[in-house]
Amino acid sequence: MADKYDLTPQSVFTDLKAGKIVLVDVREPAEFANQRIHGALLHPLSTFEPKAIPADGSRRIVFQCGSGKRSRMALNTFMKETGADAAHLAGGIAAWTSAGQPCIRLDPSTGAIV
Repeated sequence: MADKYDLTPQSVFTDLKAGKIVLVDVREPAEFANQRIHGALLHPLSTFEPKAIPADGSRRIVFQCGSGKRSRMALNTFMKETGADAAHLAGGIAAWTSAGQPCIRLDPSTGAIV
């Protein structure tokens, strides 16, 4: 981990299940539709508005993307514009799946969860 804002898949999984964080996926809608972490909210970086993120202080905001690059960009912008504490999933959904954490995947031809 590079710094205190880089979270591991295991810590994000644990905190998400415990209701301690709000997980915000900053990928594009097509990426989100194909594969996502259950419970994540979609807020694409392409239309990112930090003050629209529900940050009331009761739960830490954690950003995630495919590899960690876009989520780090969102994190930096969010903290600069809101002053709120936040973090991101280091390595993104790629690290999440490599760590064996569960994802929702859809069959693009039927829309069924696979």
